[in-house]
This record gives sequence, structure tokens and C-alpha cells, in this order.
Amino acid sequence: MSKVGIFFGSSSGVTRSAAELLSQQLSGSELIDMEEDYDGIEQFEDFDVLLIGSSTWGQGDPQRDWVDPLYDLDNERPDLSGKKVAFFGAGDQKTHGEHFLSALGKMNDLFVSLGAEAYGYTPTDGYTYKFSLAQRGDKFCGLGIDDVNQEDMTQDRVVAWASQLKDEMKL
Repeated sequence: MSKVGIFFGSSSGVTRSAAELLSQQLSGSELIDMEEDYDGIEQFEDFDVLLIGSSTWGQGDPQRDWVDPLYDLDNERPDLSGKKVAFFGAGDQKTHGEHFLSALGKMNDLFVSLGAEAYGYTPTDGYTYKFSLAQRGDKFCGLGIDDVNQEDMTQDRVVAWASQLKDEMKL
């Protein structure tokens, strides 16, 4: 059985709530709050599957708790070959539609460049935004959550995504 780590940074609680719901859906997974539980990039080695959660801030940047870990990953360039990775996070498609979910795209590119295999792509249908670095064709490279404009859809999206990951990753 694959060991699943759900690593997340959350400022307003939306990404945390999604991480907790994912953990309920994926029995045996471990939650790692990037502010409180994260010890260093070596911690990624403890897991076969990495679920990476971050909201998007500013010009498409990851949530602040990810700044140092992403810097370390980019500089130390550990080999993540054999790791399965998927991304999820919050954004506001109306107020910040010019960078909607872009943090997920940046993180996806880094983890894949280190050898991880990305899963969990979801359709862009149902979202209205101007631009996203997370868009790959007609899909996002992960799960987008918009509790500002579509809060009523969050739980169903997270549960469906967990089911998708179970199928794709054979969890």
C-alpha cells in the first residue's frame, strides 16, 4: 500500500479544510501542515504519494509557508523519481482571475522537473478566469477550489478528486 503525505499551506483555512477532507477520503494518509509539521525536504522521501496543497497569492505565487521549501527543492534538486504527486489549492477566479491557481502550475513544474510523476488533472469547465499557469490544454494540473465564488461546490469537488486519485494512482 502506498504511503500518502498531504502537505499543505493555508492562510485563510480553505486549503486546510480541503486537505482535511482529502485525508478523510484517503484512509491512512498523513497531514503535514507546512507551518507546523514540516521539517525539511527530506520529509518528502517518507512518502510514495505527495499531495501538495497551496492557495495562490499575488502574481500567482504559492502560499507563504511554501516559500522556503520550494526554494530548497529548487536549489538542492533532490531526485523525486518514483514519487506520485498531485496538486490542489484555493483561488478566487473573479477577483484574481489573472493568476487563478497559478501557484499549482509553478509547483507542478518544479516537482515534475525533479522526477515526480503528476496526477489528478481536472477539467477547466465550470470556472471563469482570465489566465492560469495551472492550465494544461483544457485541464488544470490539479484541483482548483474557489470558496469565494463557488463554496457550494468545494466538498463535491474534493470528494470526486479523491476518488479520481484513488483510480489514477491505484490507492
